[in-house]
Amino acid sequence: MIPGPVEFDNDVLSAVGKQTSSHVSQEFIDIFGESLEMMKKVWMCPDGQPFIMAGTGTLAMDMAGANLVEKNDRVLVISTGYFGERYADLFDRYGADYRILRAEPGRTVTPESIENELRTRKYKMLSFTHVDTSTAVKVEPQPIGELGRKYNVITILDGVCSVAGEEIRQQEWGIDVVITASQKAIGVPPGLALLVASERAMEKFRNRKSRVQNYYADWTNWLPIMQAYENRKPAYFGTPAVNLVAALNISLQQILKEGLGRRFERHKRTGMAFRSALKALGLKQVPADDCVANTLSAPYYPTGVQASEFLKEVNNAGVVLAGGLHPVFKDKYFRIGHMGKITVEDTINTVTSIETALKKCNYRFDDHAGITAAEEVLTTP
Repeated sequence: MIPGPVEFDNDVLSAVGKQTSSHVSQEFIDIFGESLEMMKKVWMCPDGQPFIMAGTGTLAMDMAGANLVEKNDRVLVISTGYFGERYADLFDRYGADYRILRAEPGRTVTPESIENELRTRKYKMLSFTHVDTSTAVKVEPQPIGELGRKYNVITILDGVCSVAGEEIRQQEWGIDVVITASQKAIGVPPGLALLVASERAMEKFRNRKSRVQNYYADWTNWLPIMQAYENRKPAYFGTPAVNLVAALNISLQQILKEGLGRRFERHKRTGMAFRSALKALGLKQVPADDCVANTLSAPYYPTGVQASEFLKEVNNAGVVLAGGLHPVFKDKYFRIGHMGKITVEDTINTVTSIETALKKCNYRFDDHAGITAAEEVLTTP
């Protein structure tokens, strides 16, 4: 129950374990092409350009930066935690003139503050993290997409901890680039960097004045490959992660079969169940009430409960949770990932393990308070 890698469906895992086919066989070309087409549906960006790359979510971040940033371009970074700061470091490597708007821990940067900055200084690009994996803070993407269109700024959404778990309507909301990684809500073992770019973003890329300063991530090399696969033709630049792409194909089919609306609602209910359970146990969370994520929770340890002891006892009870990540206060909180194929049983088992660990750590609360609160949310029509 960490925020990635998540638990994976057996059919997805079976695809990983099958004999590896040639990356230019017609069977694999069809699988790759279908996956690209399904990504457009999951991202809700029918006119977008999808990319499937062997790599991590950080590679997806790097692809957006490498292909869209040129030296001295003005870039605005909206930071709600560790991964906003990572994007600032990334843009700096490509020579961007960047500024950071930082939120207080557990808070978001308001659309008014973002607009004020866009109004006073012209920017080429803006990046923000939908759900920051370090804080469980969720930012609402739609207003930022609208600001991007209003001020002619390319918008990049880091959706590593949100795509296929939190609602994203990329094309409708005017988000230019949405990135993620396979091991989160997409539900595929680690190893794929996934990205969909809007027509506007691709036009900015085509009109670059300088060469992309990253060989592996350069869309000049990869765009013809993606277009060929989508047209069911063989192509080669670098060998794709064949088995992981086959697993992605299965997972995307499952996501679309479930239905995006039902999937978002399921994640929302799961998030509510965890929040209710934690509140009933007297545990406060890092994110404020108006910016909590549905894919991730970040509760503070209760007074007197030590991080190492608590996580050890949760593990002994059969569940793996993650410690804190934000460098300022990482020893004060822990993280529960609840995305992908998580079930009602998984949720209850996790809350039960948390209660067991808290008792072992001599923290007092009403017996079964968390379980009762979670069940009430999960069973309410």
